[in-house]
Amino acid sequence: MLENKNGTSEVSTTRTSFEILGLIRDAGGATIAEIRAETDLAKSTVYRHLKTLHDMDYLVEEDGEYRLSLRFLQLSEPPRIRRPGYIVAKQKVIELAIETDERALFLVEEGFEGVYLHRAGGRNPLQSDTMIGKRRPLHALASGKAILAEWPDERIEEFAEATALEELTANTITDRDALFEELEQVRERGYATNMSEHMDGLRAAGVPVYNHEDDLIGALSVFGPNGRVSQDDIESTYPDLLERKASELKIDLTYD
Repeated sequence: MLENKNGTSEVSTTRTSFEILGLIRDAGGATIAEIRAETDLAKSTVYRHLKTLHDMDYLVEEDGEYRLSLRFLQLSEPPRIRRPGYIVAKQKVIELAIETDERALFLVEEGFEGVYLHRAGGRNPLQSDTMIGKRRPLHALASGKAILAEWPDERIEEFAEATALEELTANTITDRDALFEELEQVRERGYATNMSEHMDGLRAAGVPVYNHEDDLIGALSVFGPNGRVSQDDIESTYPDLLERKASELKIDLTYD
């Protein structure tokens, strides 16, 4: 048994299997040699992990290259479907993408991280987005800040301490006091912005989403490159549209 960064016990072989799966996922497929080159694992160790995952149908192998199998859909889809507002939010994200001709998303919070539950946009808003399930820092996203602004100050303090407000660009908020000041502005105007705070050259607006019982369930956001998304879009056009979609979502959930 090993201890992780939180000081709790963990099974090292389980961690290794998931690290290998992550490597294969990011590469879109990998051979034993490629996995060894990215890790400090012996060839026999890599083989045992791959064989076990392959025998359990979580990996497929072709010409020595291993890829994730569709079996992971059985694990990933049930948690998404059980999330409040899952079905209705998906439709609203598609509508936002079509109406703005930019990317839109529905973000939820889990373990002090933002998780993409739905994302759409580009040439085909109806096509499934490969970023679904990706985790992102709440303090650097418009949707993330929209969620944070709805929390009590005590929980925001816990968040700031736990995440250390990682810097992603020169515009990322990394100071606790600056974060509280920003979130107070979000509360006053009803929407949050991301001005190249997560990625250089991108702007976004986001609003919180509540269900019919007034429980916070996530946030909607629209984002795009600075060359297409103007200051007026971020401060007027998108917030008005997002707030309307959030209200529609809340009403739809009443009759869902």
